[in-house]
Amino acid sequence: MTKMVAGAELTAMVRDSIGHAKAGTISKTPGILKLAASRYYDPELFQKEVDQIFKRVPLMLAASSELPNPGDFKTMEAVGLPILIVRGQDMIARAFINSCSHRGTNVAVAPTGNAKRFMCPYHGWTFTQKGELMGVASADDFGEIDKSCYGLTPLPSAERSGLIWVIANAKSDLVIDDFLSGYDKLLANFGFDKWHFFSSRVLAGPNWKIAYDGYLDFYHLPVLHRNTFGEDMFNQALFYAWGPHQCVRAPTANLIEMDALPEDQWSNEDVMSGVWTIFPHISIASFGGGGRGVMVSQLMPGKHVGESFTTQMYLTQDPPTEQMLAEVDAQFKFLEVVVRDEDYATGLRQQRALEGGGREFVLFGENEGGARRFHQWVDTLLAADDEELKALFRPGAIQPGA
Repeated sequence: MTKMVAGAELTAMVRDSIGHAKAGTISKTPGILKLAASRYYDPELFQKEVDQIFKRVPLMLAASSELPNPGDFKTMEAVGLPILIVRGQDMIARAFINSCSHRGTNVAVAPTGNAKRFMCPYHGWTFTQKGELMGVASADDFGEIDKSCYGLTPLPSAERSGLIWVIANAKSDLVIDDFLSGYDKLLANFGFDKWHFFSSRVLAGPNWKIAYDGYLDFYHLPVLHRNTFGEDMFNQALFYAWGPHQCVRAPTANLIEMDALPEDQWSNEDVMSGVWTIFPHISIASFGGGGRGVMVSQLMPGKHVGESFTTQMYLTQDPPTEQMLAEVDAQFKFLEVVVRDEDYATGLRQQRALEGGGREFVLFGENEGGARRFHQWVDTLLAADDEELKALFRPGAIQPGA
């Protein structure tokens, strides 16, 4: 076990969790919340969520360990926008719209790779790792052009705590660090900047909010997952928030055991246990077996209200040895079964049932404060214009659920 390196803020969270574990309590949000069932299937609301949330706030699109070397790149589509992330020779990760300034096709086609430069496969225009246009094919025939004006379009991005955030809007002036609300400093205790990328896959799921509700829900663990891992799991949860981002922890017996130890003997694994969610679309859950690992679930809305797609990335603290490889692979495959056949299968049935129109409301109890706070943030961002959005994340701002 690795020694804890956390600061005072994280220590205070653990101390609060210990207090609840010893007292046999959880923090509750008073009253039962009713939300309109249509928020999970209304196509107009869904499009507004894509435009007002996913196209305006930073999205965590890559782990640093996916691009460990100069020239490493990753391509993806986020809410309809083709994106290229590349690590330059200066080790800075930059993001661009993956669209040639000549005719607009993708300049990088492979999902991942390593390149010193990017040559458009259509006409051969060439771009540097910094997005600069360095070469126009048959330049004399094409005509005079100021290459400095026709580089790839950069996107606001930031690499923090071993994760890379990108705003899918080239004109955005939202400060990414403000949006992170100090949460990235807590995530730094994982040490992801030194971890290793193992594998990834994509799973189809229900409406993105149905899927995200599940990330913030321990209430279902011993019921839905009773045949896989949940039989002895707590159905109680403690919720801790930094802006719209939340950590979900269970008041388990090991917290009481931690209380008997000096803080400098707490393990990093215990301190960082639980599920760490990054609004609006990331869940990070820790797992043992085959060495310490985490599954990063990257949730994105689909093209229609009733669908979403989740990229599951598995990261390991140490490079898997030959002996560990089979165990890590088995762990990752097991988690695929759990999410696909239990979480998302249930979510898809929920989706179809709600779309049937027979239920006016869904309910969130006093013990489901994390999902309640999440929906508050969704509604707040839907109502906020760009200036109000920035103001929400300025230091000292009054935020939803505060």
